[in-house]
Amino acid sequence: MSTEPKASALSLEVVEGVAVLTFDLPGESINKFSPAVIEEFTRHIERIEKDAAITGAVLISAKPGIFIAGADIDQFLEFRTAADATAASAFGHAMMTRIEKGRVPVVAAIDGACLGGGLEFSLACAYRIAADTPKTVLQLPETQLGLIPGAGGTQRLPRLVGLQAALDMILTAKNVRAKKALQIGLVDELVHPSILRDIAIQRAKELASGKLARKRERPHGAKELLLDDNPIGRAVVFRQAREMTLKKSKGHYPALLASLDAVAAAYHGSEAEGFAEEARLFGEMAMTPVSKELIFLFYATTSLKKDVGIPGNPTVQKPVDRIAVLGTGFMGAGIAAISVMKEVPVRFKDTEADRVAKGVGAVRDVLKDRFTKRRITRQQYEDQLGLVSGTTTYTGFGRVPLVIEAVFEDLAVKQAVLKETEAKLSPTAIFATNTSTIPIARIAAASARPERVIGMHFFSPVHKMPLLEVIVTPRTAPEVTATVVEFGRRIGKTVIIVNDAPGFFVNRILAPYVNEAGKLLDEGVAVDAIDKAMSAFGFPVGPINLIDEVGLDIAGKSGAIMADAFGGRMQPSDALVKVLGAGRLGRKGKKGFYLYDEDGKREGVDETVYALYAGGAKRREVPKEEIQRRLSLAMVNEAARCLEEGIVRTARDGDIGAVFGIGFPPFRGGPFRHVDAVGVAEVVRQLDALDAVHAGRFTTAAILREMARAGRTFYPKEGKPV
Repeated sequence: MSTEPKASALSLEVVEGVAVLTFDLPGESINKFSPAVIEEFTRHIERIEKDAAITGAVLISAKPGIFIAGADIDQFLEFRTAADATAASAFGHAMMTRIEKGRVPVVAAIDGACLGGGLEFSLACAYRIAADTPKTVLQLPETQLGLIPGAGGTQRLPRLVGLQAALDMILTAKNVRAKKALQIGLVDELVHPSILRDIAIQRAKELASGKLARKRERPHGAKELLLDDNPIGRAVVFRQAREMTLKKSKGHYPALLASLDAVAAAYHGSEAEGFAEEARLFGEMAMTPVSKELIFLFYATTSLKKDVGIPGNPTVQKPVDRIAVLGTGFMGAGIAAISVMKEVPVRFKDTEADRVAKGVGAVRDVLKDRFTKRRITRQQYEDQLGLVSGTTTYTGFGRVPLVIEAVFEDLAVKQAVLKETEAKLSPTAIFATNTSTIPIARIAAASARPERVIGMHFFSPVHKMPLLEVIVTPRTAPEVTATVVEFGRRIGKTVIIVNDAPGFFVNRILAPYVNEAGKLLDEGVAVDAIDKAMSAFGFPVGPINLIDEVGLDIAGKSGAIMADAFGGRMQPSDALVKVLGAGRLGRKGKKGFYLYDEDGKREGVDETVYALYAGGAKRREVPKEEIQRRLSLAMVNEAARCLEEGIVRTARDGDIGAVFGIGFPPFRGGPFRHVDAVGVAEVVRQLDALDAVHAGRFTTAAILREMARAGRTFYPKEGKPV
């Protein structure tokens, strides 16, 4: 055995003729490819190729739960032209081809996340072994950054797993867990992590000796013969994939179509031509505005993870080893479910035993869905469900460090619950209220310890929506803020810190957006015309559809609070008031602006709704662009006011809140990024023009007018976007 001195990122040890490269990037929690790391890889590969005593190689990670997380995103910011990005892709191709076709067969020993360029590296290897653990996931996430796989992924993956499986991975950027990876042929073998290294070395020896074939044919069944190996079948697959992609993306994400084109190139022309096409398309996508905005979101969410929400980021948070949840309804059950998913015991309380049982049943349903979809094992399902206990009293509350209240959205009710609960808690316990619009200070007015009261605004459905607004008052203790922020991240949420005010940030910017949609209804614009216009703008659903989903009663209550706080510009429209007054509740009542079948599936606009309000009889057409301008500018103008007033601390937090909380189009980056892209001066001009017609609703925020005058933007024009 011989050992080479440890390099900065890679160490090399030769074991019985097998070179074991261990990847451990110094000072980082993950392994990632950067130009320096690639240069180091190249030096090691050159040495391995030249050393006749070395017959096989293994790449393994020293970092727990991480194989390779892909490329260092910083290098993408260095691209100035499409040619720069194309050259970088071609350089990656050269390295991967050297791995694939070199003298020495390489085995990828995958334990943990194998993402992007890490997976592309493994595709170039002669053999792939994965550790059979929940942390082992394989993914090509490039389309989430507005890019395509650029190191051979679009060319090698279809050959390995077949066309349909490859397109599914690339277009959806979905995680593939270890057992599924083995099933589709993405990895060759699963082993216990304790023997991963030894088995990888053994397989490298077998490849070197010829006992294990370096080129192994993928099994071809009837499906493969009909589709993958048949030009007509492939054409059908590509056509269907293109149609589905356009339907879902509405053409806003060009990297999805570019990925299809790159994969198609793998089936036409030579291998070299296929790689060249991938490099060209990677270069084009790297220069798109969409990619720049999606990369901004990546940086923004990454920087948020290091922000505990208090000046200087001191480490003052306290451990939360268990929580209590007050209220076992839809929101309470969601909060309980995501907590036990992260192995946090939950004490569930409501006023009646039947309600408690129903809440526990709702948690069970969420966990069962994850088990059915094979995201957790049966043992994990049973263990997580066992972490929920219910009560109609306050037994066990004395040892709970954090209580989350999710009762009815009514100030008097919340204050009464706070006073009653506080008497049962430790003096150091934190009381967090899950409210969507009521100011936290008003709820905390009933507390004997207002410095330990904070807001945790979850979004529905809790187990699917990524955002958590943590709302602080001037009296909230720093330790309380830091503890709740840390807990929010522990349960998998993207957390923004918001200063207390009616509606906080997300619902405050949503209110004028929804109200402006209501004003269009008052003017006689068709329900589906409004929704289609905003879906085309990039929102996942239109505003009227959203109201039906949330519930007209909830929207009405929130609207009243916002109108009371902000006056005329937040005044609900006649249409919204009249439709709610007619007893329509939306999806949950099977009738709102839309009709729903017995299973709650939306069927179409209920034409009878137009008779309920005065504007409905007018029925006039408004250009799609005008609808988009009025609604989007109502939202971004309010977002600017929130920044001006200090409701959000930074434009970054506001953009993350809008994208992750209400689905502001990710490819636009968020309301503040959108203003920068359009131009602050142009946004002010458009607002002034709208305010001249709709007085009071579009009065330009002072911060926007001042920025236009000074020629400033929310983000720097060069360098890292956050």
